[in-house]
Amino acid sequence: MSQPTRRDLIRGAALIPLAVQAVPAPGKPRAGVAPIVIASANVIDENKSGGLNCVRRAHEILRGGGDPLDAVIGGVNLVEDDPDDVTVGYGGIPNEEGVVQLDASVMDGRTMKCGAVGALEKIKNPSKVARLVMERTNRVFLVGDGALRFARSMGFVEENLLTERSRKIWLYWKQRLSRGDDWIEAGNEEERDPDIRWYIDKYGVDDFRPQGTIHCSALTAAGDLVGTTTTSGLFFKIPGRLGDSPVIGAGLYVDGEVGACGSTGWGEGNLRSCGSHTVVELMRQGKSPEEAALQTLQRIVAMAKDKKDKQGRPDFNINFYAINKKGEYAGAAVWNGSHDGKDRLVPSRFAVADGSGARLLDSAFLYRRDPRKKA
Repeated sequence: MSQPTRRDLIRGAALIPLAVQAVPAPGKPRAGVAPIVIASANVIDENKSGGLNCVRRAHEILRGGGDPLDAVIGGVNLVEDDPDDVTVGYGGIPNEEGVVQLDASVMDGRTMKCGAVGALEKIKNPSKVARLVMERTNRVFLVGDGALRFARSMGFVEENLLTERSRKIWLYWKQRLSRGDDWIEAGNEEERDPDIRWYIDKYGVDDFRPQGTIHCSALTAAGDLVGTTTTSGLFFKIPGRLGDSPVIGAGLYVDGEVGACGSTGWGEGNLRSCGSHTVVELMRQGKSPEEAALQTLQRIVAMAKDKKDKQGRPDFNINFYAINKKGEYAGAAVWNGSHDGKDRLVPSRFAVADGSGARLLDSAFLYRRDPRKKA
């Protein structure tokens, strides 16, 4: 009997009903294996971590037998809905014109299908829209007005995403831009405003361009892998700017036979290397999640010749969150932490929930930053 040709295989696949092709094969729970969820830490303050809330919710859904995509998206929705996290969803820091634009991606390792949206306005849960791009269209990536029109057609309600806190922070930034513009620079009165004071204490006044995002990946008890990344992007960005978060292979990549990876931090640097895909490919070659993430970060640092400080070290941070099919996981960052507006060193960490509960763990890193000495 002759071997089937490629045309025969394609013709045969075309005869399979679409509904059958679209449904992932249900996995069976492995004896004694608990689901694992990892996420970025998204620490709001000393008493609140959006990442911990995310992994708790996702793990709870998985333990109850829920679909893994429902789990990770349900987890990040908590952060997208939270105005206290100004880096994601509702209340996110706007672009330079005062408009909140959101990006998100979703990938299902069971089918290798993915979906993404970029520069989406007026819809506070872009991760949900990205999932529907994956499930309800033959496309992967919708942006701008097209993404908004698609969201409307799927029944999403438009909302004003700019909270009063984010509006005041944006206006404070705008007033400090230049002595040559028409804006009067903010004075001490504005800086005493509790919302502005909160921002300065958390991010400082010298670096007004931090990035923030939440990533979440899950490995089910049956061995299925999924992930999502969602963000409001670079603070005060050029309208229409997209970072790595919605780009499959950069801000997110999942291979159901290997592992999953997502990222936060300097998006342009990660885009140069397709970082999450690189991490997964290194895990395919046998590297542990930590080894794969650190090796990818080394590659990014070597490529970023234009982003060095006075000591020749990387003048940016990128974080990877990786998990493999065996249930090994890690967080890894360029730096061990970053200084907040009060010169406190905030460590690079990630959130995990498994059979031992939910907790924050320190990420591996390439470079050490010491706490600043008080004068």
